[in-house]
Amino acid sequence: MRISTVTMFEQSTASMNRQQSDLMRVSQQIASGRRVVNPSDDPQAASRAIGVDQAKAVTEQFSDSRVSARNSLSQTESIINSVSDAITSAKGLLIQASSDTLTNENRESIASELKGVYETLIGQANSTDGNGRYLFGGYKDSQPPFAKDGNGSVQYKGDSNVREQRVDATRLMPVADNGETIFKSVPSGAGYVVEAKQKSGDLNEGDVTFRGPQINSVNDANYGADFRITFTSDSEFNVETFDGNDWVLADPADPTLTGVEYTGNQDGTAQQVSFGGVSVNLEGTPAADDSILVAQADGEQRKPDLFRTMEEAIRVLESPADNATKKAEMRNTLNTAMRDLDNSLDNVLTVRASAGARLNELDVIDAVGSNRMLNYDQTLSDLVDLDYAEAISEYSLRQIGMQAAQKAFVDIKGLSLFNYM
Repeated sequence: MRISTVTMFEQSTASMNRQQSDLMRVSQQIASGRRVVNPSDDPQAASRAIGVDQAKAVTEQFSDSRVSARNSLSQTESIINSVSDAITSAKGLLIQASSDTLTNENRESIASELKGVYETLIGQANSTDGNGRYLFGGYKDSQPPFAKDGNGSVQYKGDSNVREQRVDATRLMPVADNGETIFKSVPSGAGYVVEAKQKSGDLNEGDVTFRGPQINSVNDANYGADFRITFTSDSEFNVETFDGNDWVLADPADPTLTGVEYTGNQDGTAQQVSFGGVSVNLEGTPAADDSILVAQADGEQRKPDLFRTMEEAIRVLESPADNATKKAEMRNTLNTAMRDLDNSLDNVLTVRASAGARLNELDVIDAVGSNRMLNYDQTLSDLVDLDYAEAISEYSLRQIGMQAAQKAFVDIKGLSLFNYM
């Protein structure tokens, strides 16, 4: 077979170009430190590497999200800690104010201190994060969640939702509790609260005071039901329960619950009234329509409200206790307020513990995320990173191949019959 000179030149050029291309490819790998510089180098590895890169990017985004969540939860925990300190301070002031040795002026001074605590609580309830959003308004975070109405009472303007943030692929974490959860709730199992007011909501006109409640039996068939002691005169009362629509007699046929003779105003001995495994002790002289409500702390008849508790305590301390009715009102209101504050403190501590638990959970998720990132880095390294020992050996081989191709071309082009003519 005859091979033309043009064919020899073309094949030699193609061989040198191929050797040069292989040499350049190895040079790029060594320079970049990557085995797969172009997808064509290893299509399967390149495809898998894209998936791993995307997973790394998502994991890094979750890591940034956890930083934001941690900041929000840390600020929430700090504020709630301040709230618990304020409630403890308020409880101490009420204990001081309940002393019979204090004058009206002394109680007004305590009321002034209590107002300061009250305003502090409002400020903490309307705290904002670093972005100017209100922490405790739920998704209504562009305006203060707590504001005073026309009567000077603090009302919640936020919603009942909890702002959440995705901190991992399978975890949507609450990062800020709403104001209802913190300031208008009590922990489960908070028990009963007693309040002295007429059925209409007005203040009692007599001077009956209460002690309690005491839990006698949680196995009673009516345990958990709210009830009310309503005086029909200064010597008789009924025990009523709420049937879902209105207050009705607890048991018209039971003489210990209906038309009961009241003796708490006779010999100075308190009279015990029991229903549903719960009892209260009453003493003093009632007026017709006076009432003593015994309700679940988180029930429909008397919803918990830390700010209302503070407002009632301030009101009664600012009002001079210059007669038996006023003194009874003050004693009853302070007793109710102290029990409410105990429940509020337990609730706030529960919320704080929940925030602390979520911070601990973020630490665990961070550790898992770090391990995941290490796995991704190892997988990427296995897929695309370069083995330098192997690459350098191949580079030397390609150099020899390139030199051989060049030497062969020099020898071939020198083959000509004209050299012998």
